[in-house]
Amino acid sequence: MTALPHGGVDEVVARSLRDVADFPSPGVVFKDITPLLADPVAFGEVIGALADGRRGEVDLVAGVEARGFVVGAALAHAMGVGFVPVRKAGKLPGDTVAASYDLEYGSATIEVHADAVPAGARVVLVDDVLATGGTALAAWELLERVGGHVVGFDCVVELAFLGGRDRLGDREVRALHVVA
Repeated sequence: MTALPHGGVDEVVARSLRDVADFPSPGVVFKDITPLLADPVAFGEVIGALADGRRGEVDLVAGVEARGFVVGAALAHAMGVGFVPVRKAGKLPGDTVAASYDLEYGSATIEVHADAVPAGARVVLVDDVLATGGTALAAWELLERVGGHVVGFDCVVELAFLGGRDRLGDREVRALHVVA
């Protein structure tokens, strides 16, 4: 599935994005969702569309730092399920499990609490953007290492030209707006 079925949410996302040239490094055009987050009606439509796509299917929502926290926590609340933060290395107290990966402009390490996901819990992984897929793949594998059953990856925007969906293989990916 390329886009979640939900009325005009694709258009809502498209008109709420801001392109930021040369961020976080020269040559990268960053797709900024902060205008979307600032619009309560548009943000509500996005959360509604994501929730409608997964309602009754998951026990937890996991969101990737930082904008994935905003989207994921709102989605978890809307669905009445818990939220698991997937954080940058060194930001979580206690026992953690880590994964390192490459992104389109560098490398990074993410972590979750070792006990964040009850064994077999159904988890949807959420982020604002799917780019090269490195973050999504690392987070997916990390959540499964700590006992979760990841049912899919949902995002607000997919940058299809970067091939992230391909990197995720046969894993389910859902996007509200796809930039070819």
